[in-house]
Amino acid sequence: MTASQAGFIRLCSDQFPERDRVEAQRELFGRGILKIDLEPLPDSPFRVDMNLWALPDLGLASGNFSGMLAARPKHMVGGDELVFTVTQSGGGVFNMKSGEAEISNGSAVLVSGDEPGTFRHVASRMLTFRLSRNRLAPLIADLGSAMLKPIPPNAEALRLLVGYVGILQDEQALATPALRELVVNHVHDLAALALGATRETATLANGRGVRAARLSAVKADILAHLTDRTLSLDAVAARQGISSVYVRKLFADDHGTFTDFVLGERLARAHRLLGDPLCDGRTISDIAFACGFGDLSYFNRAFRHRYGMTPSDVRTAAAIRRDKAR
Repeated sequence: MTASQAGFIRLCSDQFPERDRVEAQRELFGRGILKIDLEPLPDSPFRVDMNLWALPDLGLASGNFSGMLAARPKHMVGGDELVFTVTQSGGGVFNMKSGEAEISNGSAVLVSGDEPGTFRHVASRMLTFRLSRNRLAPLIADLGSAMLKPIPPNAEALRLLVGYVGILQDEQALATPALRELVVNHVHDLAALALGATRETATLANGRGVRAARLSAVKADILAHLTDRTLSLDAVAARQGISSVYVRKLFADDHGTFTDFVLGERLARAHRLLGDPLCDGRTISDIAFACGFGDLSYFNRAFRHRYGMTPSDVRTAAAIRRDKAR
């Protein structure tokens, strides 16, 4: 894969006839992508539902998996990748040639992709990162010691890494080769911090990957509370366990402000609702208040300034477009 390429696919066992589900996932996901053999555990109805992202030097599988035994026999070993698995729920045991490790409910572990072994797990929700050894090894103080060493779920760097995964759903964040390279660097930064980064790497990562992950977490927090009219910078900072000053600096480094981001997202939500035929029966004031605005006059002014149209104009234009499309 070149620096200008990125891909996303969704794989779900429900897409296949029941009689073909196991073999289809074995071929597509197991042997075709992860280079492993899959075998459902007894008395565990087979189901896989996952999203897969592929960027240069980075792969990610995220989803739900029924209980199964994943095995990498010798003939499937190859490449220099490292596999970092996070169990968001459920858990299992890695049995590798070099040792054993158990993970569950938020913990994580790193294994080598060029080592035969098995991973036996119950029904779980997991994140599996396929990282570049060439990128990650120089960032870690002792790669050998980091292998098969479970990382607890309360590790700050691990929490930030899991939260940062949401950025892969943002098309703008992956729009150019340079942006995709930045995301790959951030993921390797955060993984290195979770696994035991060198002092130099820790300094670099705290100014790069950690900062990006914290800003992503702050924005996700804002979006989760966007309709709350009492939403404030201080409240977001408190929920994230960081200072209000730091939140302001995160936005400043991103060439914006907390206030501008909140306003922009609320206006964008209102704009979407005004164009939604399912909301035709709602008043403009109802939509404004539902998007977190407490002052209708301010909403109207800000909306017109942002879109060059009044809320009524946007609603009318949407209705005309729908009529023409019929």
